[in-house]
Amino acid sequence: MSRIGKKPVPILDGVQVSVEGRKIEVQGPLGKLQWEHRPEVAVRVDAAARQVVVERMSDDRESRAFHGLTRSLINNMVLGVKSGYEKRLEIVGVGYLAAIQGTTLQLRVGYANELQKEIPPELKVTCPDQTHVVVQGCDKQQVGEFAAEVRSLRKPEPYKGKGIRYQGEYVKIKPGKTAT
Repeated sequence: MSRIGKKPVPILDGVQVSVEGRKIEVQGPLGKLQWEHRPEVAVRVDAAARQVVVERMSDDRESRAFHGLTRSLINNMVLGVKSGYEKRLEIVGVGYLAAIQGTTLQLRVGYANELQKEIPPELKVTCPDQTHVVVQGCDKQQVGEFAAEVRSLRKPEPYKGKGIRYQGEYVKIKPGKTAT
């Protein structure tokens, strides 16, 4: 049996979880998330113990796989509406900078043109200074995906390390050519 799947998800204070058929709705101080789980698993809310229990229908391989996944996704939803998720990006390079103009993230990262990335309405994106971007939201998948898309616009290169990277990300610098 899945060790992660059999752990119940605790419902935190200020968070409400409701299940109607296969649709799970989680509401909290930071927002509201909805998700429809797979038919291989069953989800029920234990109101007395304030927890969500995930059970699988059968013991075949696919059901076992979705058992732990479903539990993890519900846990991420509960944590997201309570405390939220955050990804921080650093922009490294001479003349490289970021700014926010309305609902657009503008990036100057060494190309002839300025790159523009539309910010989804569910996310809060800020630039504390010109070389840092902070992405915040209650949906873990959406926060990570937006940060990855911004990073992919100019990945760190291995010779000088210039580009967009996650805060704390280590970029292995290759040695350049040596003159003989």
